[in-house]
Amino acid sequence: MSPIKTKRDGAILEVTLDRPKANAIDLETSRIMGETFLEFRDDPEMRVAIITGGGEKFFCPGWDLKAAADGDAVDGDYGVGGFGGLQEMRGMNKPVIAAVNGIACGGGLELALSADIIIAADHAQFALPEIRSGTVADAASVKLPKRIPYHIAMELLLTGRWFDAEEAHRWGLVNEIVPAQDLMGRAWDMAQLIASGPPLVYAAIKEIVRDAEDAKFQDAMNRITQSQLPSVERLYRSEDQHEGARAFAEKRDPVWKGR
Repeated sequence: MSPIKTKRDGAILEVTLDRPKANAIDLETSRIMGETFLEFRDDPEMRVAIITGGGEKFFCPGWDLKAAADGDAVDGDYGVGGFGGLQEMRGMNKPVIAAVNGIACGGGLELALSADIIIAADHAQFALPEIRSGTVADAASVKLPKRIPYHIAMELLLTGRWFDAEEAHRWGLVNEIVPAQDLMGRAWDMAQLIASGPPLVYAAIKEIVRDAEDAKFQDAMNRITQSQLPSVERLYRSEDQHEGARAFAEKRDPVWKGR
């Protein structure tokens, strides 16, 4: 049985990590996730993805330590997209929503950080406990200080302490908290709202944000204005760019074609 379940409805893809007992990720699971998100990235009909966990207790606790103990090398081939299929997926210019349905720790929290929007169930718990086992949360060490206040990020990285959904929301780590029974409904509402929008604009936004993350502001602006970002250049030359302007002028809803 595959550890990954998918559900497709129109332009939306729901990806569920369903690997009892805790949705931990081993090498095989990571590779399957990578192929799943690669197909999503390259399918012109797909616009938004939702990543969640099976069951009610775990979103994902990260690496499968039992599998590692049995010989599944931690430094093995995670597959396209890196650990969990999202962390290093090149050219992922489509929005991804993480619906955190329970515990998200270690690599599971890093998986959520790879999404663009995070919606959490009210019982969700988070942690980066790698410090306690003498290792480093590598991706989180890069991403977390850019997502929340530096000193809070450093505390979480250096102590590995647990924090709940309310605290995650307070620091801006999650967009919103909902009752557990409403989580997937809210995630789909958000996905449908985004799917109704202009895909080329979303691709441009994501490329701009990625490009600017490590660049000085003016350098990033120059790359945008000088047409050095392929997604932005494509957007500015697209039918959708003109359609958006026409629809605004005509006071009607635009019809996005993704071209």
